[in-house]
Amino acid sequence: MLSRFRKSAALAALVMALTVTACSSPSGDSGGGGAYSQPSEQASTPSSDGDAAQLKVADSSLGQIVVDGDGMTLYMFDKDTQSSGESSCTGECLTNWPPFTTDSTATPELDGITGEIGTITTADGSTQITLNGWPLYYFAGDTAAGDVNGQGVGEIWWVLTPAGERMAG
Repeated sequence: MLSRFRKSAALAALVMALTVTACSSPSGDSGGGGAYSQPSEQASTPSSDGDAAQLKVADSSLGQIVVDGDGMTLYMFDKDTQSSGESSCTGECLTNWPPFTTDSTATPELDGITGEIGTITTADGSTQITLNGWPLYYFAGDTAAGDVNGQGVGEIWWVLTPAGERMAG
């Protein structure tokens, strides 16, 4: 029993180490050489039937944070440059940190969000939602609404406050 627990703990540590490495290497794998992987269904973007994206505030173990319409936590990336109009997360980074995108041209629906909402165009032509100029991402390690497993990963990934400010710590 203890051996099985140790194996599970070792596997979890390995997965986290690979996740950090994929998005915190000096190059950040931002050269675009990696293939884009579609986000998992859990981290899917709003439906393609034209529904507007939704951003809202949720209570979490970290305080009030920004989530999508399904309650999945959204993150910002320190390697992005605020209001630059582009994402620095490319290639393998996108496997673990899929962008929060929309297929709709409608203004995102906001519930409790006080920061400025915008969009950028990703390398594959998708429309990624931004908050105060920060492109927004999901974390593949979050499996349920309210999870904040990506907080502080590599000391470069952070949840945001409703005002669109990085919530470090």
